[in-house]
Amino acid sequence: MIDVEAVLAPDGLLSQALPGFSWRRQQQEMAEAVASCIELGGRLIAEAGTGTGKTFAYLVPALLSGAKVIISTGTKNLQDQLFIKDLPLLREAMASPASVALLKGRANYLCLHRMENALQDTRGQRREVARHLRQVQNWSFSTRSGDIAELSNLPEDSQVWPLITSTGDNCLGSECPSFSKCHLVEARKRAQEADIVVINHHLLCADFSIKDEGFGELLPSADAYIIDEAHQLPDVASSFFGISVGTRQFLDLARDSRVEYVREAGDLPRILEQIDHLEKAARDFRLAFGNDGQRGAWEEVADNADVLNALDYLRKELEGLHGLLKSIEGRGKGLDSCMSRALVLMGELAQIISPENADEQVRWFEVHSQSVRLHSTPLDVAGLFQGQMDCHPAAWIFTSATLAVGESFTHFQQQLGLTKAETACWGSPFDYQEQALWFVPKGLPQPSAPEYTEKVMELALPLLEASGGRAFLLFTSYRALNLAADWLQDRLDYPLLVQGSAPKAELLRRFTVQGNAVLLGTSSFWEGVDVRGDALSLVIIDKLPFASPGDPVLKARLDAMRKAGGNPFMEYQVPQAAIALKQGAGRLIRDVTDKGVLVLCDPRMLRKGYGHTFLDAMPPFARTRELSDALEFLRSI
Repeated sequence: MIDVEAVLAPDGLLSQALPGFSWRRQQQEMAEAVASCIELGGRLIAEAGTGTGKTFAYLVPALLSGAKVIISTGTKNLQDQLFIKDLPLLREAMASPASVALLKGRANYLCLHRMENALQDTRGQRREVARHLRQVQNWSFSTRSGDIAELSNLPEDSQVWPLITSTGDNCLGSECPSFSKCHLVEARKRAQEADIVVINHHLLCADFSIKDEGFGELLPSADAYIIDEAHQLPDVASSFFGISVGTRQFLDLARDSRVEYVREAGDLPRILEQIDHLEKAARDFRLAFGNDGQRGAWEEVADNADVLNALDYLRKELEGLHGLLKSIEGRGKGLDSCMSRALVLMGELAQIISPENADEQVRWFEVHSQSVRLHSTPLDVAGLFQGQMDCHPAAWIFTSATLAVGESFTHFQQQLGLTKAETACWGSPFDYQEQALWFVPKGLPQPSAPEYTEKVMELALPLLEASGGRAFLLFTSYRALNLAADWLQDRLDYPLLVQGSAPKAELLRRFTVQGNAVLLGTSSFWEGVDVRGDALSLVIIDKLPFASPGDPVLKARLDAMRKAGGNPFMEYQVPQAAIALKQGAGRLIRDVTDKGVLVLCDPRMLRKGYGHTFLDAMPPFARTRELSDALEFLRSI
């Protein structure tokens, strides 16, 4: 029997071994539920409010169990925190013999073969890319893990990354000349041998969808799977159980084919001509879609002659390259790999354009500045996910601070087919009535009004002055964020940090260091952001975070629910938005000493019939509708 009480009780091991550790009833109860699930092989959905200590609540029973446990997180930040900080701390305090491994997706590891190819083929490389490539080469001599996170001095948007990492498409697997030195192979070997493996949801779903062939199963078989930040899993699963093809894949194939041709053939110039044709076809296909930033259903362009002609041209040139590579099959492993990739792309493109089960798929496109991607996404992943769980018989634990809407887990359960799982909820130990004030203003116009964002900023200004900066302003759209940033630019006496002006981690570092900054962010700042202490005392949310009704996948799912006789707004959109709002509100109070004001500007909260769903979902903050109360609270902090 797993004895978590001996570790987490008021007089337990951690209270003696860890300075500052404090007993929390909720943490111990959750740990006991997790331990029971691991022992009995059940399915548990556990919501644990902020401050519960849920990380230790599942790590302690995992370390005590002696079982093979895979822990999946929603973000790389939490993945690194578990592996670098939390697990070593607990293993030492508990004198645990359990071995631990960190495993990321292949795009996080240096591919020696592709780096060497990039160093050989420097045509068309910008000077900055060549400089970054030399930095990578120098680092490659010293790194042991090959984890590109070690290259923190290279910008996140550097064009060198796709040149020095592999994808499931272009990896040569065991045929690679650098296979014996492959960092990814080594990382997977460590994961196979470890007792506890820390991964993320993308890797979990990649393993489930068997898209990473050439290495066998990515993940070792486990006795238990613990899914943290589980509210993110349905969206990740949707993308991985579908098919996605982008013009960048065609351009990568062309570039790799050219490198391998020079290396392994060189006597059939028609192949080089065909590679040029394929590159032109891929670029023409992107141009046929016009301006970037578009997302839409395939039906929106299905009658567009420019798009269809460009698609036919792309398919013809892809087939032409495959045919030429087929004619010299066996000339070299690199060329054979490119031939196989061309065949796979041909099949995936055909599946998206003419799917066998069209009624169960959403076909859509998205346009970026340099590329376009076509997708076929399943309408419902519940059955697919349950099928994968059945193939991996083990204990399954799903946890997050935001899984329930009110006291109901129905929305989350239906998304993943977890209708028979046990559910439990542990509230936060924080004294929200004393620590936080929730202010819903009077007199604001409807969010659809053209002057809405300006009116929100007029309301925000005195609050920002009362708080001395120290604020997050969270928006549901980039348009509103940019309008707010322009409006505040010359009116604010505090540092203004705007999403997109620097990497997210850098903006958060500046926010914390400066101590009086105002940070404007959209969806990526609504969750996974942990600012404790005096740097953050005010969170302003402009609107209820309903997903865009124009999103093609959401629209198709809502239509399907409507046809089945359901109420998609109340059964899907409102619960989804309520969970997102809980995440945004959760940025404010992160510790027992934090105090602050949450402002939700959207008047629909109190005027619409569905408002009670949002009210029931929120933490039990003290509430007011008076600006004077909010200003007084802020000035008292």
